[in-house]
Formats: sequence, C-alpha cells, structure tokens
Amino acid sequence: MTPIAFAALTYLVWIMPLLPIDLQIAQAVQSIDLPGFATLMQVISWPGFAPQSIIITLLVALTLYSFRLRWEAATSLLGTTFSGLINQTMKVIIQRPRPPAEIVDVFSILGSYSYPSGHVMFYLSLFGFVWFLVLNLMKRSWIRSFLLGFFGGLLLLVGISRVYLGHHWATDVLGAYLLGSLILTAILSFYGWRKTRFFVDQTRVLE
Repeated sequence: MTPIAFAALTYLVWIMPLLPIDLQIAQAVQSIDLPGFATLMQVISWPGFAPQSIIITLLVALTLYSFRLRWEAATSLLGTTFSGLINQTMKVIIQRPRPPAEIVDVFSILGSYSYPSGHVMFYLSLFGFVWFLVLNLMKRSWIRSFLLGFFGGLLLLVGISRVYLGHHWATDVLGAYLLGSLILTAILSFYGWRKTRFFVDQTRVLE
C-alpha cells in the first residue's frame, strides 16, 4: 500500500502544486503559540541542514565504527547517501515550489524544490536506522530508553517543524514519510542480509 499511496500523492502534487488542504494545515500548525515552540521547531530542523547533516552522518558512522560495528557504520553512510540521491531526483522530477512567503510565514528562504521533504527522508534513513540499532543491539537500560525516545521524537517532530517553519507543505512531509519508510525498509533489508552472512559475531555489542 505504501508505494501506491506515494505514487498517488506524487501525481496529485505534480498536477496541483498548491492544494487547499496544505494551506489549511500550514495555517493551523503556524497558529501554535506555545512558549518556546518556535525555538523547538528550529532546533529539531537544524540537524537536517548542510553542513551539519554531513557532519552528523560522519559522526554517527564513526561512533558505530568505534563500537566495532563496521557493517552498521558502512550501512549508515550508504543508506543516507542513497536516500539523499533519491530525494534530489524526485525534487528535480516534480519541481514543486516551496510555500511562498505571501501566504504563509517563512522563517528562511530556501532555494531548492519542495517535494518531498529532504529533512524527513534524511532523518528516516539515518536516525531511523540508528533507532533500529539501539532497539536491537542495546540491553534494556535507561540509556536505551532515552535514546529510543530521543531519536523517535526527532522522527515524529521533524515533519511538524518543516511545516511550521514554512519550508514545506504538509503533503511534502507526507510524501517524504512514505518514500522514506520505503527506503528505510530497503536499508534494513540490505543490512540484515549482509549482517547475518558476515557479521553475526557483532550482535549486541552495545552494552
């Protein structure tokens, strides 16, 4: 169902770059006026911008490698790179403009196309993969619980942050979650295939 849903949504935003529901959702999200909410949204989105996205990806890979998780480190790099290439390809194909400042609040002007959200796909491919590793390779502890909550929170909130900051429409975010989940599934399948064949001795080293 996910590929069909993504294909249908992609066709819809291709023929109708501005959907009424997108504007309604953007106005609703941007009407949130809780103390510190704007700052939180900016903090949530910050890791997804270059150069910090590149630095964070390398740091994650180096951290995994330092725990002797060589295949995990390699997979994190390959998966994030693959996700980025797919995202840029889709942006060029669809060429959907970003939300204009005339009808929504735009915190900063970005020059690239809008669909699908690169932040959401980056977070799914990197932080989603790390979330999976923490779940499966760490023993139960408060650190494990904290990391699962932290990375899970990033995955959930990044979509809201992209709409709140005026960088994306809600359908950009939805499309990215759909496509990103497909890519993450492919990354996990690739990781599992190789892991079980060559790296079974590394199971549960994060203790």
